[in-house]
Amino acid sequence: MLKGKKIVIGITGSIAAYKIPFLVRLFVREGADVRVIMTPAAKDFVTPLTLTTLARNTVIIDPFKQSNGEWNNHVELGSWADVMIFAPVTANTLGKMAHGIADNFLVTAYLSAKCPVFIAPAMDLDMYAHPSTRENIRILRSFGNKIVEPQVGELASGLSGPGRMEEPEKIMEVIRTHFLTNNILAGQHVLITAGPTYEAIDPVRFIGNHSSGLMGISLAEEAASRGAKVTLVCGPTDLKAQSPSVHLVSVTSAEEMRSASLRFFKTADITIMAAAVSDYSVAEPAVKKIKKSAQALKLELKPTPDILKELGTLKKRNQLLVGFALETDNGIANARKKLSDKNLDLIILNSLGDKGAGFKSLTNKITLIFKNGKERKYPVKPKREVAGDILDVLQEIK
Repeated sequence: MLKGKKIVIGITGSIAAYKIPFLVRLFVREGADVRVIMTPAAKDFVTPLTLTTLARNTVIIDPFKQSNGEWNNHVELGSWADVMIFAPVTANTLGKMAHGIADNFLVTAYLSAKCPVFIAPAMDLDMYAHPSTRENIRILRSFGNKIVEPQVGELASGLSGPGRMEEPEKIMEVIRTHFLTNNILAGQHVLITAGPTYEAIDPVRFIGNHSSGLMGISLAEEAASRGAKVTLVCGPTDLKAQSPSVHLVSVTSAEEMRSASLRFFKTADITIMAAAVSDYSVAEPAVKKIKKSAQALKLELKPTPDILKELGTLKKRNQLLVGFALETDNGIANARKKLSDKNLDLIILNSLGDKGAGFKSLTNKITLIFKNGKERKYPVKPKREVAGDILDVLQEIK
């Protein structure tokens, strides 16, 4: 299962660091290639010599190799790893990771990661419960990191409560499960649309909406992490997919998104239309900038192409087609109508009336509505976790 897997383990200055030699040994026994990074503070709790011996690779602590002045390449390490595990992680390092404070080699390696990242916090119960810690964990989840939740138990302070790092055997099982499911979409082509579309009024103005594209990009990242070949057709946004497995097709208008969607839909096994396509465009955009005047400006608008409905008419029996419905009222009824009218296999409803859902939010709250009429509701979660829930369901019905 883990033979040949490239694993980076990052250790911070927590008493729970004494458990990590056992974790390293478990991975090495399974045939994994293990590289260990320590913060300077971690040396107070476990020796580099012990970890170097068990990992069979020299432990990295400082950016520079002390013997010859050469530097340890954090970027190379971030690209090398199949997975990174940071355990134990103190409240201090959680804050640094969440806010990009790269003042040691461990955090620079984390910021260079191109692979899934697992974080196992360890601290006293009051520190774990503090609002700043909870917020840092929320931020790290929103980045797509997986949190290995600490357990309730006896702590170094003598108190008992949440904050005890998960045991090495359980962390090992988390990583085993990751690799078991990592390639579950291997061989599948997933087409995803994301972001807004902009419809020109003149060369400098447009009709658009507030979509950031984060939900669609999160879906693309999650599908790629499960082994899929992913095509992301994305409207104008400042966000970018980080996975090299995501093929980005940048578009601006609804017509451009339609053209790209039709081109890639032919070979797609799963299509998820998460983009917020403008419903109307200007009938005759001005060739030059419209000058402001005291007179009211009237624009004639025409409907943009209904991309989702067109794909629904082209859908083959072996293809899954999924739509999104962002509603402000009568959400369930409107989503069910869209599901039927556009020949969808699944529709994902979210409402601007729900706190933590909608445009420019790091979280979302969704209801899945299936062709058979069943519904499945989810609480507010970071969008990367929402993406995981959606793909879990699509794997069930594929």
